[in-house]
Amino acid sequence: MCTSLMSAWDGDFTRDYSRIALVHMTFPITSHFSSGSEIMSLTLYYHPLASFCQKVLVALYESGCEFDRRIIDLGNEVDRAELRAIWPFCKFPVLRDHVRNRDVPETTIIIEYLDHYYKSAHPLMPGNWEDLIEVRHWDRLFDNYVQAPMQKIVSDRMSGAQGDLTSERATLDTAYDMIDRHMSSRTWVSGQNFSMADCAAAPALFYASTVQPFPKESSRLSAYLDRLTKRPSFQRVIEEAKPYFSLYPFADGIPKRYR
Repeated sequence: MCTSLMSAWDGDFTRDYSRIALVHMTFPITSHFSSGSEIMSLTLYYHPLASFCQKVLVALYESGCEFDRRIIDLGNEVDRAELRAIWPFCKFPVLRDHVRNRDVPETTIIIEYLDHYYKSAHPLMPGNWEDLIEVRHWDRLFDNYVQAPMQKIVSDRMSGAQGDLTSERATLDTAYDMIDRHMSSRTWVSGQNFSMADCAAAPALFYASTVQPFPKESSRLSAYLDRLTKRPSFQRVIEEAKPYFSLYPFADGIPKRYR
């Protein structure tokens, strides 16, 4: 799901990024008490600029879970070795649960894991099976049909390949149209409550809009992204990513109010 810096182009981006000294942020491991007496201790291996990592950050901030942060510089061999020891594919984000002695990769699995073991007052996964399938449906759509083509476009610019991106741009257009029609009478993408699907939507649409602007007629899609960017959890994510925006190949496409 999230690979190095912004998934699909991560490998290439991190090699270029190795010239930048990333801050190794280590915070004291924090504990959080769930509704029972169990002490929770989590560490997230991630990078603030990476779109898939942002998906998990939104979920963590929504849940109120406290966690230790480990920013990984994949251009640093020590950091790479540390991540590889946890997840041999050397992709992030990865969540380490110190209480259960378990490492959890893949964004969707991480969010479902958090929702199951560290329940908050506002769950991101609905209890009703039909609603749950709907959340997973839109989560997959944002990951596979917004994130994936967007990242291919970014990767192409970074590498200077100037490849044929007709298919990727057509996929984004199709996704934009589907989402715009779906949001005709909705606040959030699946059900009445903010869910994992919205966690996936926020960074996906934020970055996709910089590589391929939304059609002018897609007013409901634009309004949905506006609501997402006003969500306190995602505002926090954007704020934390700001110091790295200059490294993003489509930084000029990010609205000035977010820079």
